[in-house]
Amino acid sequence: MTPPSDAEPKPVPVRVVLPADPLLGTELQEVVARLWKRRQTETGWAYLVGLPSYRDREDGGVEAAEYRVWVRAPDHVRPVDGVDYDRVATERLEKTPQSAVREVLGERRPSGWVFAKVRDGRGPAHSVLHAPDCEEAPQGAALLDVDRALDAAEHPGTRLCTLCGAAQELTPMIRGFDHITDSAPDDS
Repeated sequence: MTPPSDAEPKPVPVRVVLPADPLLGTELQEVVARLWKRRQTETGWAYLVGLPSYRDREDGGVEAAEYRVWVRAPDHVRPVDGVDYDRVATERLEKTPQSAVREVLGERRPSGWVFAKVRDGRGPAHSVLHAPDCEEAPQGAALLDVDRALDAAEHPGTRLCTLCGAAQELTPMIRGFDHITDSAPDDS
């Protein structure tokens, strides 16, 4: 969480995107609301916004009010030009080893690798190492951890799939990072 300051956080203006309503025939609309807090979640950011509204008073009158609701950013909010959002109360997730892996590999990539044996006519069988979500990977195959995948990758009859990125991910671990250059190797 952002360190507390002497001044109590004050809301700042933010544009909130309201949904279209086919029954009323309205398009997407934006209204200026007040941003009270930002919170990082496992799936992105949520913003606590105060939407302008009205409420009934006990004496039968109507008064201005605010309806507070959490919305997803950036799907439902847009910045207002010239507004400084640095002083908005912000809750950040603590970095965990799992979130660091997810940040590097992405949400979609399951961990591990899959080993596929291939036999092309005569001759010895060879193998291909795939990421588990590769469309060429065999379904239901056991996942290999990084050590077992590296052992398999060093076998002469094994190639690394370039379609799913197994080659790009494992080659630097096998050969080291020094072989990666922007130019052709110097044969002198």
